[in-house]
Amino acid sequence: MKPPVFATLGCRLNAYETEAMREMAEAAGLQGAVVVNTCAVTAEAVRKARQEIRRLARENPGAPVIVTGCAAQTEPETFAAMPEVARVIGNHEKMQPATWAAMQAPDLIGETEKVQVDDIMSVRETAGHLIDGFGRHRAYVQVQNGCDHRCTFCIIPYGRGNSRSVPAGVVVDQIKRLRDRGFNEVVLTGVDLTSWGADLPGQPRLGDLVMRILRLVPDLPRLRISSIDSIEADENLMLAIASEPRLMPHLHLSLQAGDDMILKRMKRRHLRDDAIRFCDEARRLRPGIVFGADIIAGFPTETEAMFENSLKLVEDCGLTFLHVFPYSARKGTPAARMPRVPGPAIRERAARLRAAATA
Repeated sequence: MKPPVFATLGCRLNAYETEAMREMAEAAGLQGAVVVNTCAVTAEAVRKARQEIRRLARENPGAPVIVTGCAAQTEPETFAAMPEVARVIGNHEKMQPATWAAMQAPDLIGETEKVQVDDIMSVRETAGHLIDGFGRHRAYVQVQNGCDHRCTFCIIPYGRGNSRSVPAGVVVDQIKRLRDRGFNEVVLTGVDLTSWGADLPGQPRLGDLVMRILRLVPDLPRLRISSIDSIEADENLMLAIASEPRLMPHLHLSLQAGDDMILKRMKRRHLRDDAIRFCDEARRLRPGIVFGADIIAGFPTETEAMFENSLKLVEDCGLTFLHVFPYSARKGTPAARMPRVPGPAIRERAARLRAAATA
């Protein structure tokens, strides 16, 4: 038998969790399986997950295929119906050592329940899974999971649950261990990173965590923050941007649009001027800081004039890198019931946004 094959689709948090699963599967002695960690952010992501499952099943004949991740959490029946799939496990279950220990039972495909996906909204804690990092120079540390916001286009809260934070002490201990193993850069990652701490005693903020890490791990050369919601940036985070050279001068912003009406219809918590003001202030505090952003092209009801506001935001915020998402309707979200922009227009607008980021 050979070690299990792991495949990751989607975000850096998924990649982190795949490494944690790999360690748990190894500790449990799991052999000869295929594990696919899926993404649900768009309908295209779910299509690619099915495609990847079929490909891996062909390449690993006879190996049981275990499907997990956000798509497995939000639509388990889709994957349970695939003849290639032996087991579907939820986002909470995949991070439990007992789940992987149970995979060793002889009834992996037999008597064991095929779908193990519980109510993610009932999960109240996120464990600080201590992995030894992945990649040669950069390690990722999960400090938060889930999201309390309900943007009208987004399915992710239903795949990840409500916001849960890893306690600061656990985070610091893991970063110290990673530093001892020779990692020079650590990236803090989560689903809604700037909500970190809201569920912890005293309700600390992300800036408090950043300052604590830099103070208690003085030999860490570089600390990086993954995507943040700029409207939730706290005072200490701005202080760290201004005063801590070890905090890398790059921020990826969850902006999604540059038109106020579209932002309201998305149920975002900021307006266009808020985004511009944040970028201007961060640039004043840290000259040379650069910004990337997530932007959706063709959100329902978006007119050409509204799209032009998003396009102009690239220049107004000085964005140098974009994750452009052509709008994809997700079943059960409010936006899926709104009047749609025609597909060709969505694709054309997405191409113009990508071109603007590289101009």
